[in-house]
Formats: sequence, structure tokens, C-alpha cells
Amino acid sequence: MSQKIKNDNISNRWVPEKPYQGLPPLPPKNTDLESKVILKACVSARVAIAELKKAAELIPNQAMLIRILPLLEARASSEIENIVTTTDRLFQFEQIEDKADPPTKEALRYSQALMEGYKQLVTYPLTTRTVEKICSTIKGVEMRVRQTTGTQLINDKTAQVIYTPPVGEALLRELLSNWEKFLNEMNDIDPLIRMAVGHYQFEAIHPFTDGNGRTGRIANSLFLIQEKLLSLPILYLSRYLIQERTSYYHLLSEVTKSQSWEEWILFILKGVEVTSTWTINKIEAIKELMEQTIDYMQTKVPKVYTYELASLIFELPYCRIQNITERKIAGRQAASRYLKSLVDIGVLEEIPVGREKLFIHPKLMKLLSDEKNLFSPYPQIKKLTTLSNLASRKKSNK
Repeated sequence: MSQKIKNDNISNRWVPEKPYQGLPPLPPKNTDLESKVILKACVSARVAIAELKKAAELIPNQAMLIRILPLLEARASSEIENIVTTTDRLFQFEQIEDKADPPTKEALRYSQALMEGYKQLVTYPLTTRTVEKICSTIKGVEMRVRQTTGTQLINDKTAQVIYTPPVGEALLRELLSNWEKFLNEMNDIDPLIRMAVGHYQFEAIHPFTDGNGRTGRIANSLFLIQEKLLSLPILYLSRYLIQERTSYYHLLSEVTKSQSWEEWILFILKGVEVTSTWTINKIEAIKELMEQTIDYMQTKVPKVYTYELASLIFELPYCRIQNITERKIAGRQAASRYLKSLVDIGVLEEIPVGREKLFIHPKLMKLLSDEKNLFSPYPQIKKLTTLSNLASRKKSNK
């Protein structure tokens, strides 16, 4: 969906070609946001997201999830806006963003914005200030609430104007203030329902000249953490929205046209449930691969193995010698020797990039790119590590 700046007459009623000055504030009037069918779907979504939270909290190395899953979300959320890169490129250039191509840079900035917003939640709740900072990080320039005339949303295939958001900084800030209060103060409404309603409203306000969709999707993740439904920014919701992109835009439009809130809320609740289950499966697959990798390293290179080294190659699937020295796992010569030992046994692959050497974790990269969460096992593993003894291994290697 493309955008263009255009001066036009304004309208208090919704007309696609004119700025929608009459966008209703929240909560929507004459609408049952907690109908029986919505509450039933909400229960299922709450169960799924609770299981995701538990799965994430039980994994010994949570830093691994924080490094990996936000990058997957960044790639998918950027793809919704036709900013296309690959999982491999994101991990390859994560530490050297300045050398990346423009789409990869923008996707990496999405991940940075998500993590910065996550850290800021400790200080203050989700507000207009938060989303301004998020959008600024995504775009790489200072972004503030629009002072220009509206930005029209246009169908790329038909060139038809789909929606023109409201104009006027004062009105936009008034609507955003109402959006904040709905999210942060309407505690009698379930948080997942508030998230769904708030996501529509943010997209309808469209407060920035660009980056609104990605900013709104980051706001979703932050809100779930703020409401303690999750502890980490790991809900990979953009994957669902890519798969259901037609329905996503259609249902957004139907709320605008006819206040069809129930269908929209049910769509988002289903997305939370489906995504939570998929992410749990991804976490379990990563955990299993890590267990196998630890066993294989202990069997093949026991003098090289430490829990810290094994954790690092999962946090950074594109690993550098410098990463090992910075973590004080080993000095430079030993770090080089350790990584080359892992290359020799097939855990890593070495590739030269200019004067630098990268050590790639191919099984992990395949797993991160694979929808089925499959990976080929290591040969000659005598036993599988259980999750319960990972923590003790970590302790014994300190």
C-alpha cells in the first residue's frame, strides 16, 4: 500500500478521498467490545500467550531469545511494508549495520526500535512520546506528529484512494491522547481486546508521514509487556499478518466503513493465539538444537566447550572472534582456535568477509528460516541434554 501527500477538502464523515476529521474517539460507542464470541476467543488467546510467556521464562538463556526473535519480527513487519530483506542478511549485518543494504538497515532499525521501547517501559508507559521515539528509530531521522496535510493510502494495483487520515497536529495529538488513555486506563476491558482496538485506532490516526504500520506493530508488543502478558518482546505477530495480509487490510477498512469491530477483534485474537503457538514451537526447536549442540561439543571438543561459548553462538548466529573476546570467554588467539574447532566438527562454517572472518551457525540459521522448525541432527550424539540440567551446566562452567 503506497502513500502520497495531497491537499484536499476535509470531512467529518468518512470519505476515502478526504481527511477523516470525524474519526470517533475510543471506546467506540454502541459497540460491545466483550461480546460472548469475543470473550470466548479472548480466553483461547490468553491461554496461548500465557504458555508462550512460560516457555520463554523457562529457557536458561533468555538473551538468546531477545537477540533472535525480534529480528525475525523485524524482517516480517518490514515485509508488510514491502521492505524486503532476508533472515540471513539481518543476522549477518546486525553488528555492522552501516555496511548493510538499505532494506536491511531499515529492518535492523525496526529491531532496535523494539528493543529501545522495551527498555523504556521500565521508566514510563506506552505514550505518544514512546511512538515518536519508535518511529524516529525506524526511519533513522527525527519523526514527530504530522503537521502537514494528510497522507492518502492508495491501493497499489488499482491506484484507488482507500483512506485519508485526519489532518492537523492539534487534532492528531488529541486523538493520540485518547488512544493513550484507552490503552492505559480502561482496565475493565481485557488487555488483548484493548490492544486490538488500539491497533486499529493508531493506524486510523496515522500520526506520522511514514512508518506508521511498523510503529503500531511495535506498540502492540510493548503493550503486551506493559500489561504483563509477556516478559520479553517475542510475539512474532507480523508473520500472521503477512500470511493474512488481505484480511488484515480488509478488516481495518471495514471498521472505518461500518464500525465492524467484532470481526476485527476476532481476527487479532486469532493472530495472538496462532502466533503464540507457532512461537512456542520455534522456541522449543531452538532449545532442542541447543541441547544437541552442547552434547556434540562436549563429545567432540570437550576442551573447547563452555556453556558461555555455546550460548554465544546461539545469540549470534553470525559470530566473530571479537564477540568471544568481548564476552571474556577467551583471548583472541584462543577464541580463533575455539571457533575453528567448531568449524572442524561441523557446528560452524567459516566465511571471509573482506578482512574479517565470520563463523556461521548453519543449523540455527536454517531453523530460523524454516517454517516447519526442522533441523538435521548432529551425528554420534550419545544422549540428549535435558532442559533441567542446562542451568547446572552453566553454573559448573562459571
